[in-house]
Amino acid sequence: MFKVCIDGTPVRGKLSGIGFYTLSLIDSLYKLQEQEEFKLEIYFHPSLKNWLSKKLSTPDLLNKYSSVSVFPIPVTIANILAKYPNPILSYFESHLDKPDILHGTDHYVYPYRKSRKIMTIHDLTFLKYPQYSTTIVQGYLERIKSCLQWTDLIITFSNNTKQDIIEYLGVKPEQIYITSEASRYHSNYLKSYSIEQLKNSINYDFSIPYFLLVSTLEPRKNIITLIKAFDYLKEKHKIPHNLVLIGQKGWKYQSIFEAIENSKYQQDIKHLNYLSDELLALFYNQTDVFIYPSFYEGFGLPVLEAMTLGSPVITSNTSSLPEVAGEAAILVNTSDMLELAEAILKVISDSQLRNELIKKGQERAKLFSWERTAQETFTAYQLLINRR
Repeated sequence: MFKVCIDGTPVRGKLSGIGFYTLSLIDSLYKLQEQEEFKLEIYFHPSLKNWLSKKLSTPDLLNKYSSVSVFPIPVTIANILAKYPNPILSYFESHLDKPDILHGTDHYVYPYRKSRKIMTIHDLTFLKYPQYSTTIVQGYLERIKSCLQWTDLIITFSNNTKQDIIEYLGVKPEQIYITSEASRYHSNYLKSYSIEQLKNSINYDFSIPYFLLVSTLEPRKNIITLIKAFDYLKEKHKIPHNLVLIGQKGWKYQSIFEAIENSKYQQDIKHLNYLSDELLALFYNQTDVFIYPSFYEGFGLPVLEAMTLGSPVITSNTSSLPEVAGEAAILVNTSDMLELAEAILKVISDSQLRNELIKKGQERAKLFSWERTAQETFTAYQLLINRR
């Protein structure tokens, strides 16, 4: 029996990306305790703002777990303290109950002296494509380099990202372990809902066919190329479709909205903000094509979610996306607007192809589950324990 303390810090606010991964992994690992010999505890760092105002309550989404503790120092402060020899970091260790493994889930792990340490690295956008990143994310490099001094194992989600970590951070291959991710949905998810009631609960006309992208709106997602491809199809082929963009505004998104405003077909481009899981599932399920032309992904979870819910998928032929999609999607050159437009036209013009993509996508999605991710993560824990 060994003990793992996992960092639940990303589980706050409206979840996307890293927060969704962290909560899903915690939930699946928590259940896995029933059949495997380990104990899971959860800790979280308060945000700097909450720490300054002494708001150290447990995030709502973590309240259902019995073993949750506040680590009463923000990551920002801990990272600064770690640069200098001092006894303060050791003092805070008393807030964790002697874990064998400490697992940091967001490009950081606390330098706890008496445990083995795992750090999850989701992608290296901030290194490969700094022009797509915020100033805060660009600062990840310094933080990760500090953590590498005391990290025993890195978890990431694709062979592509593993090779990036080796190349850009100089980490040895044997120090990197690949796990998968999974969709928040299962294939029968919508059967428990009334489709018509869901449609009536949102101000959108589902009688008009549409293309869909689900993503935080930021430049890495290559949304402007998608808008150009959409404009081309409207102009050249007179397609009846809307383009629906679902996601919160991220960073450097102004040029995306400028592209929409400058489009001759701006009235057919719809931006919907953060949606409930069931409404998002509805949009996945009802779309003619799900399109994800991202320049770079550590995994590309929306591709898997779209496949799970019966969307035919077009995505990029770069980074981890071919690993996730396999042969169940059409892969396109991210910088070629015309290639993207032709792929879209091909799917909506060929019902047999569309149905084949849907079937292949659903079969592909069955290979991924959070139970599998938890088991793979547990195997990484065992690997680290057995190295002693």
